[in-house]
Amino acid sequence: MDSLALVGLLWAILRISVPYVMAALGGTVCERAGVINIALEGILLIAALGTALGAPHGAALALVCGLAAGVITALLYGLLVVVFRGDQIVCGVAIFMLADGLSRVLLKVQFGSTSNSPRLDALVGSGPLWLLAVTFSSVILLHGLIYHSVLGLRLRAVGDKPAAAQALSVSVLSVRMWAVALSGLLTAIGGVYLVFEQRQFVALMSGGRGFLALAAMIFGGWRPLWGAAAALLFATAEASGIFLQARGLLIPNWILQSVPYVLTLLTLMLRGLLGKTHSAAPLSLGIPRL
Repeated sequence: MDSLALVGLLWAILRISVPYVMAALGGTVCERAGVINIALEGILLIAALGTALGAPHGAALALVCGLAAGVITALLYGLLVVVFRGDQIVCGVAIFMLADGLSRVLLKVQFGSTSNSPRLDALVGSGPLWLLAVTFSSVILLHGLIYHSVLGLRLRAVGDKPAAAQALSVSVLSVRMWAVALSGLLTAIGGVYLVFEQRQFVALMSGGRGFLALAAMIFGGWRPLWGAAAALLFATAEASGIFLQARGLLIPNWILQSVPYVLTLLTLMLRGLLGKTHSAAPLSLGIPRL
């Protein structure tokens, strides 16, 4: 492989990694507080939809609409699972189904198609580069927040020992809702990036990235730095498949497309084998009551 091709591959990995990394960070902060977030895929999709709907009015409004859509969706999920104590897995799947159906309806209303929007010329510019910088800054900031701040201490306490945190006058409900909202904001950046980078919204354009990000988060041991590194691994698999296709190698397309999902199974198997040698899940993960 020549140096120019290698640089191109590395750049593709960085570009592709943004939604994986941001969704993995979103899942990390949420699950550290004890809330399973299967809704990441739906939040990615809704944030992308909000970006596309705001794009005809300018890139700035597209950014605001995308982030707001992601946070509102996360708050809806938090209302269901934290306040009303609904089943976190079922509610997460329901959020994804809502995102899929709503995106097709609003696409039809706004753009006259249930499958995709037209090219969004207002998004031409350096937006993806800024969002890429925000992504890797977020990894460091979230690590510092979780491990070197009072808020992070409360977050981890609520995820591990909510009854003890409650006894020390920490509001478990407030901390968990805050964590779900921050999860939505982080994940929404990934959804916004998808539309800014492709300059178009396509139905189901999240493409399973939210679910793969969950696997990256688990393999990373619910730690931001390691979760982001695992997300880069998935991005590398996707970028390598595209690179091999572009080089004209005679590899069936279905094999290349299946690589990220096979990698997901392998990483989860490896995570199970590592067991207690790796960071363990929060002790109260998925338990809605004290």
